Amino acid sequence: MVSGIFHSGSGLGNQLHRYVATRVLALDKGYEFSVVAPENFKGKDFMNLNFGKENNLLYTVESTTGKLNVVYPDQYNILGGKTWNWFEEKTNYYNPEFNFIEDNTIIDGEFQSTQYFGHRMKEIDEWLKVESTSSPEDMCVIGFRGGEFYMFPELGLPKEYFDEGIRIMKEINPNMRFEVQTDDPKLARQFFPDYPIVQDIAHNWRSVRSAKYAIIANSSFYILPRLLKHHENKDSLTLSPRYWARRNTKEWSRPDNFYRAFQYI
Repeated sequence: MVSGIFHSGSGLGNQLHRYVATRVLALDKGYEFSVVAPENFKGKDFMNLNFGKENNLLYTVESTTGKLNVVYPDQYNILGGKTWNWFEEKTNYYNPEFNFIEDNTIIDGEFQSTQYFGHRMKEIDEWLKVESTSSPEDMCVIGFRGGEFYMFPELGLPKEYFDEGIRIMKEINPNMRFEVQTDDPKLARQFFPDYPIVQDIAHNWRSVRSAKYAIIANSSFYILPRLLKHHENKDSLTLSPRYWARRNTKEWSRPDNFYRAFQYI
């Protein structure tokens, strides 16, 4: 069995990447799968995930970060007679050691490279099914990540990025409409005074998943729904920030956040 982790301090995007990596690895290797702390899942109100086989893994939680620290694996010899291994990604890019993970391993990491999961998009679409919603052909969703991102000058995207994306979309359709999907409506209103702004995690995820056109921020929340949309409809368009998490300093600190399906500006 391979087991992923839902840290209580992680957002939905990071949780889903860990979940997807766990299930893809299990499927590829013929292992069973499970999740540590499935009760922490932040999409449970609108997404019905299969958490796999129940486990008895024990953990503590860091009060400041919400990170789960699983009890040292050797202690699990007394829980079902199995010794657990531990794998941590430890890189900002694809770690090939992922392919050598053995059965009975707890895994942790970001797992945002398509090399971890891109060959299983059909299955991922089934795993992450949500209640269907439609998006008008003339609607472009803007995924705006605020909050702590704007505490760090290298992370928070400037208004000019979104203005350029809007300009490109209006070249496609001068009558294009825009709706902002965000975790920070107060800051979003400063960027987009004339567009509807929605702060509702279920609506946000469904809208980003269903829209043909999107302008996204450098947040893991938007990656999987947009990749699934492109898998479904090759004519979709996703505008994404070049350099991803370091657009403002022009450095690919996370090179695997380059997704060939997206167009970068």
